[in-house]
Amino acid sequence: MRKLVLFLSVTLIIAFSAPLQAEDGWVQLFNGKNLKGWKQLNGEAKYYVDNGEIVGETVAGTPNSFLATKKDYGDFIFEVDVLLGSPTNSGIQIRSLSSKNYNNGRVHGYQVEIDPSARAWTGGIYDEARRGWLYGLEVNPKAKPAFKLGEWNHFRVEAVGSSIKTWVNEIQCTDLADDMTPSGFIALQVHGIGNKKELEGKQIRWKNIRIMTENLESHLTKSDPEVPLISFLNNELTPREISEGWELLWDGKTNKGWRGAKLDHFPEQGWEINEGVLTVKESGGGESRNGGDIITEKTYANFILQVDFSITEGANSGIKYFVDPGLNKGTGSAIGCEFQILDNKNHPDAKKGIEGNRTLGSLYDLIPAQAATDQLSNYLFRGIGKWNRAMIIVKGCKVEHWLNNIKIVEYERCSQEWRALVAYSKYKNWPNFGEVKEGYILLQDHGNTVSFKNIKIKELD
Repeated sequence: MRKLVLFLSVTLIIAFSAPLQAEDGWVQLFNGKNLKGWKQLNGEAKYYVDNGEIVGETVAGTPNSFLATKKDYGDFIFEVDVLLGSPTNSGIQIRSLSSKNYNNGRVHGYQVEIDPSARAWTGGIYDEARRGWLYGLEVNPKAKPAFKLGEWNHFRVEAVGSSIKTWVNEIQCTDLADDMTPSGFIALQVHGIGNKKELEGKQIRWKNIRIMTENLESHLTKSDPEVPLISFLNNELTPREISEGWELLWDGKTNKGWRGAKLDHFPEQGWEINEGVLTVKESGGGESRNGGDIITEKTYANFILQVDFSITEGANSGIKYFVDPGLNKGTGSAIGCEFQILDNKNHPDAKKGIEGNRTLGSLYDLIPAQAATDQLSNYLFRGIGKWNRAMIIVKGCKVEHWLNNIKIVEYERCSQEWRALVAYSKYKNWPNFGEVKEGYILLQDHGNTVSFKNIKIKELD
């Protein structure tokens, strides 16, 4: 009898101390009674349990607050229901970290956004306290209406290897590939409100918080093929990208596929390849006076081109397309349509031209870069020394420029309006400028240090 009592006692202790796990493989992260298994990090927002729900309340004068799991998670499927009663920003951290050697313990890592603003990026992925926006919903606008303010919203996150996908109320929001952080805690954010006393006491509620970490493949949701994949894998294509016809324009290791714009080989000076990064070196700011521009060995007509770039202070460069290297046989850069790369703050060219048509992302000397709203303009440039992404889409005569996944230029070449623009630009003396059927892609040497990586292209029919 003593042995039986001891056995039952031990069994009960184990049962009540273990996570609540259902037969279908889900583990409950919240017991509905208290915050056991969670810890608060950074700010002093209020967290407590009410009516079987975790409640977060805003507090003035404190930074972003996080209620984090004490356990880390790598590959998982995570679900939670969220009620945001007022239009205050919030988020759900996944694979996140907090350590003394990073900003004195500041929480950083992937955040599934909860965004009640007009921007409507709920379900997008933000890299908290690190790289900023990885996946905003400008590339997937049909997901914007998924979130309902003042109602319970169901979130689902599937993180397997380098793939992170999110759903809000059964609508897929993102398809991200990124391998910076393979494991970390999950946390519920109460966003800081500064010293705005009028915003104190605003609530965010969470319930039905559960996670699955085993046998994930059989539980993954079928992806919506219309939701674009955004990849931050370095010089590497995902299986989906390969199946969709993407190719690396640069392999991250050699100069294969590229040559000097006015050479039959790759420049012997002025360019450097190091640890997966292609860099044009500083040479005093002159245009194509050191190693010179480099171009692809192949020409392209209709395509989507992506290039990650990082600029130094005061730098000038560009990504050109429809380039004909034979047009300009003299000094200076080869001629073609240009996605301008520029430090707007510190390079004088930003103030030249007409109405900002020489600023970052502009169709150089022709059309200024401009986001659809002032709010979106805040996310265009990540900063000096940080990686930014240029995307150029060409479908016949229709062309778009995107910067960090926000559209900033849209135009139609081969039209009367196009020819009028060219007639008042520095390209007026080049016959049929920008109207060729196909051309080379070029990375510009403008005498300043600028780096490139993740150069890839998808040819279109």
